[in-house]
Amino acid sequence: MAKIKTAVIFGGTSQEHELSLATAAEVIRNIPTDTYEVIAVGITRKGRWLYFPGDADEIADGTWETNPDCTSAILSPDPLHRGIIIMENGEASIRRIDVVLPLLQGKKGADGTIQGLLNMAGIPYAGCSLLSSASCMDKSHTHMIMDDYGIKTAPWKLLTQRDINNIDDKCLEISKAIGFPMAVKPANSGCSAGTSTANDFEELVAAVKFAFSNDNKVVVEKYISGRKLEVAVFGYDQPFASNVGEIISTNAKYDPTEVRKSSGDDLVIPADLSAETAEYVRETAIKAFKAMNCKGIARIDFFLADDGSLLLNKIGTAPGMRENSVYPKLMKEYGMELSEVIDMLLEAAVENADKSY
Repeated sequence: MAKIKTAVIFGGTSQEHELSLATAAEVIRNIPTDTYEVIAVGITRKGRWLYFPGDADEIADGTWETNPDCTSAILSPDPLHRGIIIMENGEASIRRIDVVLPLLQGKKGADGTIQGLLNMAGIPYAGCSLLSSASCMDKSHTHMIMDDYGIKTAPWKLLTQRDINNIDDKCLEISKAIGFPMAVKPANSGCSAGTSTANDFEELVAAVKFAFSNDNKVVVEKYISGRKLEVAVFGYDQPFASNVGEIISTNAKYDPTEVRKSSGDDLVIPADLSAETAEYVRETAIKAFKAMNCKGIARIDFFLADDGSLLLNKIGTAPGMRENSVYPKLMKEYGMELSEVIDMLLEAAVENADKSY
């Protein structure tokens, strides 16, 4: 039986470039090679696409793009090609692709950008669609949809570019509506870049200006004091949730360029919760997954506030997939090794392709 030609797309121009490389290396090492033929395609920090025929270790250490066998590659939007066009020695050849595993993180990756290109190309891909990826990346959209579905989030307000020339007045309105302290975030960001905490009016104005340097929309939320809970959700028509984990850590921001550390380094599974609370968290994670029309995989982050209320923080549609990242650790504790997660994800993507095109 012919192997399934699987394109793994990694790298990208976002601040999470290093995390994407680390994830791709781990995933490629764990793809069942008896079933799948891997076609690795990397995107440099400057946005150049390269077909990479080398070893996963070169992806992990960042030397992949200097491999002499790398060649220029283009993901053709023409569904007749259904693959990538490789440019070598002045000649073009087409490598057909059965399914894509996009491992880009942050902007121009997890925000629906690559999914839109794949929709045009007519190539099945694993994970969330363009719309759900974009809505989960944009914190204001997540808030609005959660509000509509009755899933609690922190009290919040949105600032857009139209508010830049009136920031002081807008910040005064927000401070009266929400109250300090506040968390100020770029609406579209896969990591903590541009995020800060404001404890008074002056800090709020400065935080908003800082966030605007990273995006053209800014979300201001009431700062929540409480526990950080994590759930991994997997599936298409019948998604299921892992057991609940808890991040036990300092208040230090997670640095996406520090690949020696992982998002799951401080994860404890299961979280110390009553059976009723744990089940409620899992049910809410699945409800949020469905509300955002997610499919495949997603990492759902919650706050369990000091007053006992459960608040959704964010939904990550392109979670890190290193061995010690939150999503693989939660799935492993649930009983699924990374190789099994990848296999089921790709299999489901192929099976559900007819529902998308």
